Amino acid sequence: MPKVKTLERHPVLRLIASVLIPVVRLLFKVRPIGLEKLPKTGPYILVGNHVTNVDALAVAYFVYVYCKRAPHFLAKESLFRVPLLGRILTAAGQIPVYRSGKRNDAQMAAANAYLNSGHSIAIFPEGTLTRDPNFWPMRGKTGAVRLALDTGVPIYPIGQWGSEKVMPQYGAKFRPGFWKPVDILVGDEIDLSRFRKNQLTPPELYEATEIVMKEITKLVAQLRQEEPPAKLWDPVSAGQPVTGNFKKANHK
Repeated sequence: MPKVKTLERHPVLRLIASVLIPVVRLLFKVRPIGLEKLPKTGPYILVGNHVTNVDALAVAYFVYVYCKRAPHFLAKESLFRVPLLGRILTAAGQIPVYRSGKRNDAQMAAANAYLNSGHSIAIFPEGTLTRDPNFWPMRGKTGAVRLALDTGVPIYPIGQWGSEKVMPQYGAKFRPGFWKPVDILVGDEIDLSRFRKNQLTPPELYEATEIVMKEITKLVAQLRQEEPPAKLWDPVSAGQPVTGNFKKANHK
């Protein structure tokens, strides 16, 4: 687990950012909308949709450059097993999470520690790239909501769109370009007040999570200027694997 530092944008993070920021600017152009809605100080949770593997870079750039905060993500544990990458992620304050089969108690404790220290956390509640055929947000997992309710911190939605033109979902034809926009639209704080109580039932947790995902979907719809589906995509009902490259699995 990464160690929480008092200074959010500490020297090691600044060093990593000095290398990554020019790279991101060559790959695409992040365009923030509604930045004024986010607190300039204090803890909060940022939740957004997940379309391609470029999304994390775009959101990290958004948080560091525009919000002037340190980007902390809950990222899949397998990335931390890549020798050099794992050390960089840990040094930058990223938190490894298991997607299935193991408990994430230590990981949630680390996220709690960051929030209790006044930092912010960014989460893709879907837990993986969306399975929706048209790239709309799908059904989310309850981790982000549980973290928000456990800590009492506000939760803000973002919709992001444009990364699919830079990197196809699980595709090999990488199409970078500093002129290609990736728009990030910030929404109002999501009202979870009626869920802030002891002993939430599983149905209540799922209801709160669906509220979060629908708020994210509204923002994505604004960016796409399209009408979203009436119902969130459910990969389980569609017979899709919930982790890994589902498109590759479908072609086996």
